[in-house]
Amino acid sequence: MSLTPLPPYLPKSSGEIRMPDHDRYDEVERKHKLLAEYLHLKNLDGLLLESPENFAWLTSGGDNTRRGTTETTAALFISRDARVVLCNAIHSGQLFDREIPGLGFQVKERPWTEPRHVLLTDLCRGRNVASDSGVLGTTNLALELADFRRSVTPFETAKLRALGRAVAHAVEATARHLPRGMSEAEVAGELAHRLMKHEITPARIQVMADGQGARYRHWGYGPDKIERHCVISAVGRQFGLHAGCTRTVCFGPPPPEMADTHQVACLLQATGIFFSNTGWEVAETWKRVQRIYEKLGVADEWRLADQAEAMGYDLSGMPITPDQTQQFSEGQVIHWHPSVRFATTGDTILIQGDQSELLTPQEHWPILKVQIKGVTLNRPAILNRNAKESEWCLD
Repeated sequence: MSLTPLPPYLPKSSGEIRMPDHDRYDEVERKHKLLAEYLHLKNLDGLLLESPENFAWLTSGGDNTRRGTTETTAALFISRDARVVLCNAIHSGQLFDREIPGLGFQVKERPWTEPRHVLLTDLCRGRNVASDSGVLGTTNLALELADFRRSVTPFETAKLRALGRAVAHAVEATARHLPRGMSEAEVAGELAHRLMKHEITPARIQVMADGQGARYRHWGYGPDKIERHCVISAVGRQFGLHAGCTRTVCFGPPPPEMADTHQVACLLQATGIFFSNTGWEVAETWKRVQRIYEKLGVADEWRLADQAEAMGYDLSGMPITPDQTQQFSEGQVIHWHPSVRFATTGDTILIQGDQSELLTPQEHWPILKVQIKGVTLNRPAILNRNAKESEWCLD
């Protein structure tokens, strides 16, 4: 039996999909030079990178995961003068057409029937190779390699700004339109749809109905119906970068206890944001946040959940903890999301010297003005679905 000719309605050829991005190419070149110097200092012949974080960082936005899964489709082998993609024949075309077009990568591919570790073994044989996973007995340098991802560049900052605005828009639009009686899972689906239609992968979604967060700070979503109020949170990933945002909505005026608790959470978040400055030791910033917990009579609430972490190419990078001795650095991305009882507020910032840029600004949302050291910070208030916009700015 002979096959008929291919129909004319197939997808465009790979050559028509994407044009080379010269700014991105320069970013990849710069990062390769950093790794080449690192290999020289470590007296290494090569470096194997398998984690999605490192793949995305070196390729300035490439994705080596199979969409919808955590399965990786490729690894990178970096020497001082070459960068090579290691994959099977199924994935090579898509990787070079869609993820790393025109970025100076070479490829070593094998049939899909051959496990990837066979190719990795062949490539590492006779060479002094380290990795980000310890695969094949190689030295695991994952902790050291995390330092390369610590700060974002101007090229990456532009992408983060767009991502942060899109994540905030998706969360706020979901909150503005969800009907009373909708389940947490249905709201999560609406939020995921708003993200994914803009090619943003939902890395984390939380929908906490009617005080659910008081019981489970890391609650995702379930069948419970939203009758009175809801906390909606999302972390989105695009081009390997992450940004997170949290908003609270109420059907009618929030009860005084709810409004007061939310205001405490906003004051904690504003304190963390205000004191996240270049060169500051994390523990020093933490002391100021902890002092607010104590001052407002909720001294032990911080023990019930994490408060913040470095983000960027990492979903959860450097943790913000009382004993963290590392310093905040220029270009570092921090996701502050303190919680008090059932109240949570979350936003992502970019550290720039003694100031922080808010990457997830309120787009169409009521404002709560918070004073820190004489400086006014606008934080997201609780959205009362029955209130007029003229009532949205709260002191």
